Amino acid sequence: MWMKLRKIASPRNVVITLCTLAAFSLFYAILTWDYNNATVRISPDSMPAGPVFNVDRWIQSPYEHDHSAIKPPSGMPARQKVLLFLHPKSTVGKGIQIALEFVRFKFQVQTGDIRNLPVLTDDNKGRYAVIVFEDLFMYLGLQSTNRNALDKYCREYNVGMIFLLHYHKKPEEDPLLISQVGNFPLRYMTDVRLKDYEINETSPLLRISRPGAVVPLPTPNDWTVFYPYHHTYTAVTFASRLKPVKLRKGKRRSNRKHRNTRSIAFVDSMAHGAADMEQTIENQEKLYPVILDRGIYDGIQRVFFGNTLKFFLNKILFLDALSYLSYGRLSIPLERYFQIDIDDVFVGIPDTRLLISDVNALFNFQSQLRKNIPGFSFQLGFSGKFIYSGTDAESEADRMLLKMSDEFLWFPHMWSHMQPHWFLNATKLCDYMELNRQFAIRHNFNTSSHYAVAPHHAGVYPVHEQLYYCWKKIWNISSTSTEEYLSLRPDHKRRGFIHKNVMVLPRQTCGLFTHTMVLDMYPGGQEILLEIIDGGTLFQSFLYNQINVFMTHQSNYGNDRLGLFTFDREIKFIYKWTNLRLKYEPPMALARRYFNIYPEEREPLWKNPCAQRRHLEIWSEEKNCNCLPSFVVVGPQKTGTTALYWFLTMHPHVKSNHPSPTTFEEVQFFSGSNYFKGLDWYMSFFPTPENNTVIFEKSATYFDQQIVPKRLTMLLPSKHIVVVLIDPAKRAYSWYQHMRSHNDASATKYSFYETITAQPGKAPPALISLQRRCLDPGFYARHLENWLEYINSQYIVIVDGDLLKSDPSSAMFNLQTDLGFTEIYQYNKILKFDKRKGFFCQLLPTGKTKCLGRGKGRQYPDMDQMSVKYLDTFYKESNTKLTELLKGMNKPIPGWLSEKSVT
Repeated sequence: MWMKLRKIASPRNVVITLCTLAAFSLFYAILTWDYNNATVRISPDSMPAGPVFNVDRWIQSPYEHDHSAIKPPSGMPARQKVLLFLHPKSTVGKGIQIALEFVRFKFQVQTGDIRNLPVLTDDNKGRYAVIVFEDLFMYLGLQSTNRNALDKYCREYNVGMIFLLHYHKKPEEDPLLISQVGNFPLRYMTDVRLKDYEINETSPLLRISRPGAVVPLPTPNDWTVFYPYHHTYTAVTFASRLKPVKLRKGKRRSNRKHRNTRSIAFVDSMAHGAADMEQTIENQEKLYPVILDRGIYDGIQRVFFGNTLKFFLNKILFLDALSYLSYGRLSIPLERYFQIDIDDVFVGIPDTRLLISDVNALFNFQSQLRKNIPGFSFQLGFSGKFIYSGTDAESEADRMLLKMSDEFLWFPHMWSHMQPHWFLNATKLCDYMELNRQFAIRHNFNTSSHYAVAPHHAGVYPVHEQLYYCWKKIWNISSTSTEEYLSLRPDHKRRGFIHKNVMVLPRQTCGLFTHTMVLDMYPGGQEILLEIIDGGTLFQSFLYNQINVFMTHQSNYGNDRLGLFTFDREIKFIYKWTNLRLKYEPPMALARRYFNIYPEEREPLWKNPCAQRRHLEIWSEEKNCNCLPSFVVVGPQKTGTTALYWFLTMHPHVKSNHPSPTTFEEVQFFSGSNYFKGLDWYMSFFPTPENNTVIFEKSATYFDQQIVPKRLTMLLPSKHIVVVLIDPAKRAYSWYQHMRSHNDASATKYSFYETITAQPGKAPPALISLQRRCLDPGFYARHLENWLEYINSQYIVIVDGDLLKSDPSSAMFNLQTDLGFTEIYQYNKILKFDKRKGFFCQLLPTGKTKCLGRGKGRQYPDMDQMSVKYLDTFYKESNTKLTELLKGMNKPIPGWLSEKSVT
């Protein structure tokens, strides 16, 4: 007996026992942590019913972290960009993209089977500030070399990762299984039903998120919860299990579906104390649906979400995670500016309009808001013709509004709510607006905001030029808003633009429309409206948009006063769950702020009005899209585009744009300031086509301009572009000789060789400018790649410029075939080579020839051999890339390029 006790109590066994007990004690402490013992629980039912706001809530929360104040470590990525790994056609991934598009963060998407990682660095600088996997198993399933490369990038460039885990077990799988997360000191359980969801107030992740309240999660709900066993992990959120469960003992299963993961029963995770640990989890009060890995374990910071972004708190925490992991570089300010328009004041059928009590409620609500949002004013839009057209009680309310007019800001609708695009005559439209202006003057309306809204958004976008002209002339309007730019749906892609010095802001809806007057009759039931407010689309507008202009109607402020109800409840919801700070500025100041935040949106993008039924409804019936071109010759310059334009106009069923008084046969709409003259200006250059007539435009300045592909494909989607290519060295020489013939100072002073070899910083700026116009357009592959970002290769037609010159009949036959012409014109019957001019001319019925003007087909001296040799080397890599690109596009290789490939 003594010998047995002595053997058990040997020093080796004692050490093993003590170590085991110490490990288990530490493990038990981690599993049972509770960071939330000071959290104040606020029941949603205890929220005040009326519009009461606590000024103290405007004081910065002690839990709000300024991530940008933390000095980022050296080696932070140079670009503020997110790398996304998503499943194809995934609704979860789509939700992540929508969030990033809302806040305008740049991102790149990798989908499908990830065998090759994207390029992670440029010139030893990181390209991505945060990496997001919509599915944790995508990361765990990476090939070891790719995963190691990604981890190495994150360590070297201080890049964090975000993982979502929303995997649901199959019916045949163990529903109570706790699984290991790869090689991390972390386990998880899926399909857990939770209640009482709350935020850990001590988490360093918090910035927008505000702790202190509990969400009673609806049922059924399925979450993943995490069980960490290392101090690198801290809880971001807590929850309670909806129904206690009894874990299975000693169960071990393998999860073959996901590579590099292993599913094991929690009781098998350690050799000793299995039953105790099982009991620990079974009795654990706090579960962890979102956790932060601080990088202590392996040098990489991560945030794990045990669900998708569909839950509203996860939306907020996702933004906080981006901010935290990027050291504030991927974050947006906490200030949220908002404006509430009340359209159609004085408009509405009897028994639906405001009463005196409604006017008082509106004024009182505005007064309450001003206590915490200085200067806040409702914007009242009026159509003066309909005043006093309701019941006697409603007419009394109209009179009261007139007496209280100086308490609000006012903006003009139309006199009788007519849509402005019905007026083709600007004079009549201006006279109609003048009626409303005189009404405003008589009643002392404060219209100093220089803001207006067109009924049904008509004329704002697609643009009705007469509206902008009369707005300026009659009202001196400086800003407006619309839901229609770039299109009504999806709303997260709405943007602003400036046209004719009128700033157009994106307008948001709040779930209320003219017909939504009574809560019990809300479409789909009042629960739908509450969902919109409590974490739904209205809350998302405040969360994601720094500036919101909300559209409501006067009928929403009478009847059940749903307008007041909606914004009262929404503001309280924002105060409860976020640290956002609501602010107000008058419309003109708000518009200026918007374009200071988003200066890239100043320039408009014109879309085809006929592409969407909604845009057609608010566009003039007198206009049509038939006169938009079917294809565009885009250049580049000095490759034979003028000859091609001339040949095309010989076709009996092809018509070109009308000539411009300043740029001759070129409109040059998409490449310069002409773009801001608007769509009406552009369309005025094209004839209305007859049957079987094809219209085209030719502007050779388009090919190498960075902005053109985006603009052109926005207006002319699925239309062909025609590119003419010659040897880039010859093109450069031709441009030089062209400028020399126009007495350009640099071209006449410097030789061609001096021009192309000039060194930036040493040569005069004018010479470098000439050099750039000689050389840059010749990087054909680079410019084609820019086009391919916006247009499918099937709509790009390549013309061999040498063939166009030597055998135009063959070149034109190929072009007509590629463009899908139904009638192929025989150019060999109307073209004849002119020895004197040195190129083909049109053969007239009289037997004479008609050639291009003296400025075309000039005979230049041969290029000197030094320049030939220099340019062959200069363009060699670009030409090689062009060959590969054209092969990939399944396009024919021009003869001159094939020859260079051989040599």
